[in-house]
Amino acid sequence: MLRPRSPRPRGFTLMEAVIVIALMGVVGAMVAGFLRHPINAYVDLARRAEMTDEADGALRRMARELQGALPNSVRVNAAGNRIEFVPVRSAGRYRTARSTPAGTEDFLDFTLATDGSFAVLGPTVSAQSGDQLVVYNLGLVGSDVYAGTSRRVLGSSGASLSNLSYTVGGAQFPYASPTHRFHIVGQPITYACAAQAAGAGSLRRYSGYGFQAAQPTNTNTGSLLGNLIGANNALLSSSVSACTFTYNTSVSAHKALVTLRLTLTRSGESITLLQQVFVENSP
Repeated sequence: MLRPRSPRPRGFTLMEAVIVIALMGVVGAMVAGFLRHPINAYVDLARRAEMTDEADGALRRMARELQGALPNSVRVNAAGNRIEFVPVRSAGRYRTARSTPAGTEDFLDFTLATDGSFAVLGPTVSAQSGDQLVVYNLGLVGSDVYAGTSRRVLGSSGASLSNLSYTVGGAQFPYASPTHRFHIVGQPITYACAAQAAGAGSLRRYSGYGFQAAQPTNTNTGSLLGNLIGANNALLSSSVSACTFTYNTSVSAHKALVTLRLTLTRSGESITLLQQVFVENSP
């Protein structure tokens, strides 16, 4: 009897598998070569967009707060990497005389060293606990908010205030405002930039450290700003490789120009943004 033939074995030989693997490797390398540049371009674009958005957000916040700074309170250190100013909470006009000789209105008498209150003309104002009162700050010796000569402790707080009281101290305000203006201010704010090569620096916002006659700076024995924590020490931007702040008072008699330049660096690539803002210097 004849025995039936066994069916022919099916499958791949070792040689065929090696050839297929080699071909797949070649095709994969070719596809990776085509896809590498678009992927790298996408990653670079995303990194640039992230850095631009971060720097733009930081500069916009600085500009917005600087626009509400007390006139003549902006100061920049010699290195150009720290800018300080006093934020205005509210402002208005004070009464300078009675409506009639026999009137009882509370007006501010600059010749009276014990006069510690006045009526607010026009819309009411608001004040928070700890705010201070400033009249005609010139940013000069004798009328400087940081030295305290144009600033007094405010005794009134709350909303819709039509009369303000303050602590006169040793002397009355040195100068009356030609337009009878006053400002209610909070504590100073500092933006400090610590630039480092390759984007290892940072930009921080400091607050809650009180008024200092001299602009706060870091020293070898300690740092006033470095000791602040929590909400008083806020990181605005990392990867800072360069920064410059300038304050130009020669623009006009009533306004000054603040120029903010910030450079961020990541993965060997840098972006630089510049923001300019006018600040009011007419007290």
